[in-house]
Amino acid sequence: MKSSLVLIGVAASAIAAQPAFAKEGDVLIRARAILVAPTESSGPVEPAFPASAVGVSDSVMPEVDFTYMLTDRIGAELILATTKHDAQGRGALSGFDELASTWVLPPTLTLQYHLAPEGKVRPYVGAGINYTIFYSTKASPALETAIGATTVKMDDSFGYALQAGVDIDLTEKVFLNLDVKYIDIDTTARLNTGGAINSARVSIDPIVAGVGIGFRF
Repeated sequence: MKSSLVLIGVAASAIAAQPAFAKEGDVLIRARAILVAPTESSGPVEPAFPASAVGVSDSVMPEVDFTYMLTDRIGAELILATTKHDAQGRGALSGFDELASTWVLPPTLTLQYHLAPEGKVRPYVGAGINYTIFYSTKASPALETAIGATTVKMDDSFGYALQAGVDIDLTEKVFLNLDVKYIDIDTTARLNTGGAINSARVSIDPIVAGVGIGFRF
């Protein structure tokens, strides 16, 4: 009899527990650790290095995002993060592990559709736009030793973003978040060495995988 009462109490507690599902007007704040893994491709660095190409390194950084629930199922998410990457030599420039370094700021706005807004496990998909700013871009010491003092500039980029993820309740207000995005980022890198200009078109197009904790307000 005692064990039956315990089981009934556990069941009642489970029924009474409120999921942290998002409702219209709620604000969700997530803090994630992200891996930014470029799926890069590039043209040659021309005119000086026609048989070359440029690669882009991975980066791991923190990220914060904010979601406003427009309805129980539709949310607008703003993603804020900045990451540092190295441009690496390929082909004729493969001897350079680092041609240049740059910081990347890619604010991204997506519109999400939440598939199971009242569940404890809530998958979602999203699509949106991205504007990427490149800043603090510098030629590497190895490149400057080889060709002389060089300034590097990378054009800002405007593109699309695709997203999929899931929120999993931990408490009524706190949830675990897993998220993956594909972001369209294309830029032209220009190297100015004493007035001689070399440039390369680079498609960075990273996959951004994140895991973190979210809070509902």
